[in-house]
Amino acid sequence: MMQNVEKIALVGAGLVGSLMAIYLAKRGYKVDLYERRRDMRKGSADAGRSINLALSNRGLRPLKEVGLNEAAKKMVIPMQGRMMHDHKGSLTFQPYGRLGQAINSISRGGLNELLMNEAEKLGVKIHFDHLCTGIDFEKNLLSFDVNGKEIEQSADIIIGSDGAFSVVRGFMQRTDRFNFSQYYIEHGYKELSIPPAPNNGFKIDKNALHIWPRGNYMLIALPNLDGSFTVTLFFPFNGQPSFDTLQTRDDVEQFFKEVFPDAYELMPTLADDFQTNPTSSLVTVKSYPWVKNKTLIIGDASHAIVPFYGQGMNSGFEDCRILNALLDQHQDNWDVVLQKFNETRKPDVDAISDLALQNFIEMRDLVADEDFLLRKKIEARLHELYPEKWTPLYSMVTFNEDIRYSEALNIGRRQKEIMDEVMRSPDIENTWEELDFKNIVEKLEV
Repeated sequence: MMQNVEKIALVGAGLVGSLMAIYLAKRGYKVDLYERRRDMRKGSADAGRSINLALSNRGLRPLKEVGLNEAAKKMVIPMQGRMMHDHKGSLTFQPYGRLGQAINSISRGGLNELLMNEAEKLGVKIHFDHLCTGIDFEKNLLSFDVNGKEIEQSADIIIGSDGAFSVVRGFMQRTDRFNFSQYYIEHGYKELSIPPAPNNGFKIDKNALHIWPRGNYMLIALPNLDGSFTVTLFFPFNGQPSFDTLQTRDDVEQFFKEVFPDAYELMPTLADDFQTNPTSSLVTVKSYPWVKNKTLIIGDASHAIVPFYGQGMNSGFEDCRILNALLDQHQDNWDVVLQKFNETRKPDVDAISDLALQNFIEMRDLVADEDFLLRKKIEARLHELYPEKWTPLYSMVTFNEDIRYSEALNIGRRQKEIMDEVMRSPDIENTWEELDFKNIVEKLEV
C-alpha cells in the first residue's frame, strides 16, 4: 500500500490540470502545478487557437463538485441545437435534445482563469515558465528548465496533464511496453471571426451552433458573450479545394462568396483572419498504460480526440471526477486508485475517440441529407414516446453523464442496426408517423 502521499506535482496548468489541482487541494494534499508557458492571466490568448469550447453535462458535473458550477454558468451561452446553413443561406434547425437541453459555448481562456484562480485560493502553487525536461519514474523526480536554469523537484505522485503533445507522455514512451499511436485526419482547421453587431448584438441566432455543411468540409460558428462568433473552417490540407489551393486574398474571398455566401457577408475581416491565423492539424492520440510507477497521465495527454463531438474538455474533466471518486472509494490508497483508473477508464476514452471521428462525417455531410434528417426525426419521436427506453446516441453522450461512453457506443450501435432496418421500410418518408414505435423500442431490449 502506498503510504504518506502528501505532495503531488501536476505538469500542465491548462483546463484539466487546473481542475485536477482543485480536487486534490480540497482533499488536503500539497499541490504544485507546473506550466511551461507564462501566466495567461497576464497576457492575451494564443491567436488562432480555439477560444471557445462546448461545455456539456460531463464537464458541468465536476465543476459543480468543486463549487464552480454557478461561476461557470455566468460565462456560457447555451446552444439548443444545430443551425444548418445551405448554399443559398436557407436555415434548418435541429435540436440537440429535449426542451431545455443545451450545450454551452464558453471561453477557453476565461474558464482556465477561473480554475487557476480557484486553485490558488485553495493553496495550489502554480509555477509558470517551467519546461519539463525529464522524469525519473523510480525516484519520482521532475527536471525543469526555468529561464535556462535546470532545477529538480520531487513529489509523492506526479500527474501529467500537459495536453496532446504531452512531455510527460513523451518520457513514458521511452519506457518498456508503452503503447502509443497518433492519427492525423486529412483535414486541418483555421479560426475566423464574425464580429458583433452594433451595441454588442448578435448577427445570427446566438443560441445555436451554426454549421455550413459542404460534403468534404464545413464551417462552424460558436457564440461569444461580446456578440461575436468564433468561426472555424475544417478543410482538407490538400486536393481541390483545400488549404493548398487558397493562397491569395482573392482566392479566399472568391471561394467564400461562392461556397459560404451568407457567412461571407458576416465576416468583414475574412481575408486578414485567413492569412494571419495559423492552419492547425487535428490529431487523435491513444496510449496505454497511463501509469508508470507513481506517475499518471490524464486528459489529452493520455487520450487526445478530434473536436467533433464537443467532448475533448468534457472527457478530460470527467477523468478528474472519476479519479477523485476512486480516491473516495479507496480511502486515498493511491496504489489501488492508479491501477483502477488505468484499467476502468480506458474503454470509455477509446469509445469517445471513435465517436468523435464518426461525428465529423455526420456534421460535414449527413446533417444536410434528407434521409439522415428523417432518421433523426424518427429517433426523436421514439425518445418522446419512450424516454426511459430509447435515448439517441448524441443525447446519451452529451446529456447523460451517468452513462459511460463505452456503454453509449454499444447502445448506439444497436440502435443504428434497428434504424437501418426501419429506414428500409417502403415509402418511409411518407409513412413514418404510422410506424409501430413500441415494436421498434422492444427490439432494443432483446
